[in-house]
Amino acid sequence: MPESLTRQRRPISGVKLHELVQNDDARGSFTEFYRAMWIDGPPSAQFNLVRSNPKTLRGIHVHVRHWDYLVVVQGVMHLCVGDLRTSSSTFGAWDAIVLDSSRPQAAVIPPGVAHGFYFPQSCTHLYGISEYWCPEEEMGCHWADPSLKLGWNVDAQPILSARDSSLGSLKNLLRQLEPYQHAFSHR
Repeated sequence: MPESLTRQRRPISGVKLHELVQNDDARGSFTEFYRAMWIDGPPSAQFNLVRSNPKTLRGIHVHVRHWDYLVVVQGVMHLCVGDLRTSSSTFGAWDAIVLDSSRPQAAVIPPGVAHGFYFPQSCTHLYGISEYWCPEEEMGCHWADPSLKLGWNVDAQPILSARDSSLGSLKNLLRQLEPYQHAFSHR
């Protein structure tokens, strides 16, 4: 793991990593990648297959209702998560995790935990969410906001969506989340 990611490690309450067991034989391999019991919240209602080009950055996003479930099936993802739930014991903490298809893991992210993905190389991942995707629920802040102090090992000019490149500050995002903080404390 690059030095710039390891210095940010602080586990976030509710964010889980599950080691996935890959069974290999002469035919290839078999890996069980999802069980509803691995998630403390509701099971996934929708799965998406996402392909990202090298130097792509997605996020930073946060959801007020749905849980996220991520598995990298090809390539490497630098996952950054931050606890924005004021009632959480890890409120304000950020963690950086590397998900690599050569060591299969699943990451579970609860509502109220911000997350961003950086792909240093081509990557394909499966992305499950506990409720059908709703653009109105999607909030976020700009990945390079200096108050984040993420220390990502990110290309100086990552590939961003128009939406992600125009996201506002972390301070503004925290104001947007205020009406939902009560719901986060009951999860």
